[in-house]
Amino acid sequence: RALALLREHKSSITHEENNESSESSSSVFLVGTGPGDVGMLTLRAASLMASADVILYDRLVSEEILKLCNPSAVMVYVGKASGFHTRSQEEIHQLMLAFAQTPSTTVVRLKGGDPCVFGRGGEEFEFLSERGIGVHVVPGITAAAGISASVGVPLTHRGVAASVRFLTGHLRADVQADGADGEAAGAAAAADAALGSARTRQDDAEDVQGAGALKGQTLVVYMGLQTLPHLIHELVARGAGPSTPAMAVENGTTEHERRVFSPMHLLPDAVKSAELRSPTLVVIGEVVSLSKEWRARDEGWTDDGWKVATGAHPSRASDFLDGDDNTFHDRVAHITM
Repeated sequence: RALALLREHKSSITHEENNESSESSSSVFLVGTGPGDVGMLTLRAASLMASADVILYDRLVSEEILKLCNPSAVMVYVGKASGFHTRSQEEIHQLMLAFAQTPSTTVVRLKGGDPCVFGRGGEEFEFLSERGIGVHVVPGITAAAGISASVGVPLTHRGVAASVRFLTGHLRADVQADGADGEAAGAAAAADAALGSARTRQDDAEDVQGAGALKGQTLVVYMGLQTLPHLIHELVARGAGPSTPAMAVENGTTEHERRVFSPMHLLPDAVKSAELRSPTLVVIGEVVSLSKEWRARDEGWTDDGWKVATGAHPSRASDFLDGDDNTFHDRVAHITM
């Protein structure tokens, strides 16, 4: 129905504008909105949202960001949660294609974070390009960068971490097993990507002291909440130090943010105790110890060895906004694309 209404609207506009070709091409923009804080939205993204004819948006796009969308745009929710997808990926492909085949239509595919960092943006780009549709990618601040920065954790730091790896704790549906076997398989795949295949453990104490095999690198795990216990087990089995600093952040950069800090081996229990829910980002590495909240060892740490902090972090980027949604919307609507 949304597609029919759009085509009817576009047809009437084309009929009125006799001097313009009715065959004007349409474009699809794969737009990243960042981790949730509207202040981390790029100007390019805000401009496209304010002028789009059709917006297909994900579950992780925050309400305050959706307020910046063109009020007259056709809004189509295509969100996914673990175990529940409102649309399959193939259905999303077909929806974008159908809207893009309507003349003179700007279609925005709105995603949380960055479209091409575990966002399936590459698949959508490939599908549309193969069918002759003009596709453009508008990068967003990925959760790893945005959330870590807002919490005060640098992903790399001279003398502490010279590399960072982005991992997913989630396996593709066509390769995963069911239940616990599937979770273990996903965790093993992520650990292999981080540290290589499993090796024979040594009883030598030096083998697991400090960060162990994680020394000098930071791991960031997307969509890893369900497989976290298996992942930690697999990392330790590959030589990662159990006491490596770690954190899990739920709803990062939003007013609903919750943060858990603990040594790596305690993180699954800490996350379970705090009842964190998706979306939660996990960061593991010595850089976590650089956070002010980690260093404040006398504030908020439980006898069990972890710390939970709640509420929006004081360094939210959206603090620069004047609070007038309409004024901000008017400003971004006039940004030159």
